[in-house]
Amino acid sequence: MKVWQSWGRRRRVLWVTGAFVMLWVVTQGFVRLIASSEQELTAEGRELFIHEWTPDDPLSGDGDGLGPVFNANSCVACHSQGGAGGAGENKHNVRAFSVLPNRNDSNIYGGVVHANATAEHLLETDEQVLGQYPIIPGGVTVIGNCQVRLEDFNPVEFEEINTPALFGAGLIDEISDWSIRQNAWGQSLTALGKEFQGNFEATMGKVRVLPDGRIGKFGWKAQFATVEEFVATACAVEVGLSNSYRQQDQPGQFKADEQAEYDMTSYQLDSLTTFCLTLERPELVMPRNSKEHTAVVRGRQVFTEIGCAECHTPDLGGVKGLYSDLCLHNISDPDHNGYVREPEVPMPSNMPELADWKTPPLWGVADSAPYMHDGSSPTLEDAIENHGGDAKHTRKKYLEGINDKNRKNLIAFLKALRAPEAVAAAN
Repeated sequence: MKVWQSWGRRRRVLWVTGAFVMLWVVTQGFVRLIASSEQELTAEGRELFIHEWTPDDPLSGDGDGLGPVFNANSCVACHSQGGAGGAGENKHNVRAFSVLPNRNDSNIYGGVVHANATAEHLLETDEQVLGQYPIIPGGVTVIGNCQVRLEDFNPVEFEEINTPALFGAGLIDEISDWSIRQNAWGQSLTALGKEFQGNFEATMGKVRVLPDGRIGKFGWKAQFATVEEFVATACAVEVGLSNSYRQQDQPGQFKADEQAEYDMTSYQLDSLTTFCLTLERPELVMPRNSKEHTAVVRGRQVFTEIGCAECHTPDLGGVKGLYSDLCLHNISDPDHNGYVREPEVPMPSNMPELADWKTPPLWGVADSAPYMHDGSSPTLEDAIENHGGDAKHTRKKYLEGINDKNRKNLIAFLKALRAPEAVAAAN
């Protein structure tokens, strides 16, 4: 009897052990399968990222391929500095426009005047935009020098938009809305504390809340909450590839062509998004030379001391070395010469002002010239000197509050923030 009881216990032990072994094997196999699947998606996504699309491209299925209006024939044509996924030169700037609310239409519109088309008669112009949204007679009130007068109001504003880098996008994608809000609240509390002490030089960022309540993190206006939305829209607008999220633009109409067939399958969009999500993050590369190393260390201290870190937050939501609060700021100097212009229909409070731009992450900044949203600053020194508005106190400290050596130390620190390819070469 005891023999049978002992065998029964052994059999249960063997069964449980076997079950655990099988579970481990299945789990490991599942993990390897997922890893393999992600690697395949990433590899295929990279091929799509560098693929040069053509009209009626074989990869576009039932769609019409490239265009009919577009800015570039591949993703890498613009996102190339420091490797595939980087920032772009000014020659790849996008001609964007915003249509402000007015008495004829209280809605806000935006779009792109495409640089290229698959046929010459489809090429777009600024005049086409202005024709669709004409000047409003007496639509703006100008106040100044004890005078009030009405002027005609042009609701269209054009902007040159420089290509942002996508390195580390997957990490930014994972930063929670709460982390962004919490950091912005901290900025506000710090600013209020300084104001009580008579110091009005603190900076407060604006969190971009999208219509569905999510926080925007991507795009110069923080108009996208996720990498997937950014990628899908870029494919449709910049390359003319319709997909399940956004269809290509209708030539000369500056809006999505709802009748366009899809140029990308869901799998292609997923693979391209996965590639962007897995792009490596930039890093701080410390020089081996002792003197240069010391300069970078001191430059990082100066970065905080003069107020750069107020907007270019070093760490956010568990992502270290990001150097961005992902908030909107106005860093433009006013140009109204004492006059205030008040349109009839004000901008809704939940929309960014024309001069509001998202703080760009500075990781990899050494390999992403030119700088600012429009690429108007060819060097890091120029970029700092062009910081006005919310950042004018920091600019003043840079120009007048520190000596030339510390200005050079600050630039040395910024030049040590390298893109992934430079990091690999340094190592």
